Amino acid sequence: MMSLMIEAEGVEQRERVRIEAGGIDLEALLVAWLSEILFRVEAEGWAFGDFQVDEISDTSVSGSGIGERLDPEKHGVKMEIKAATYHMLEVGEKDGHWSAQVIFDV
Repeated sequence: MMSLMIEAEGVEQRERVRIEAGGIDLEALLVAWLSEILFRVEAEGWAFGDFQVDEISDTSVSGSGIGERLDPEKHGVKMEIKAATYHMLEVGEKDGHWSAQVIFDV
């Protein structure tokens, strides 16, 4: 998601921002996690280049976004993502590997 919004590879890992989310199932949890990240970017002005998940269950996740303050010139803003949607949302595990499909409202 961040690589759709900015040139994420140019983000320096200067600060950690705590991110927590909850949901009634894995799909809702993924949308909530992505929505929290979007809030930090849009409302608080963060650019994240990496994330760390500290704890995760079927209904909650906590971790950190790692990055720096968003600088449009440095981070090359590409597009605005308004929201992660439930449209065609998929979360699943197969042979020990997790995958997800998310469609964003732009």
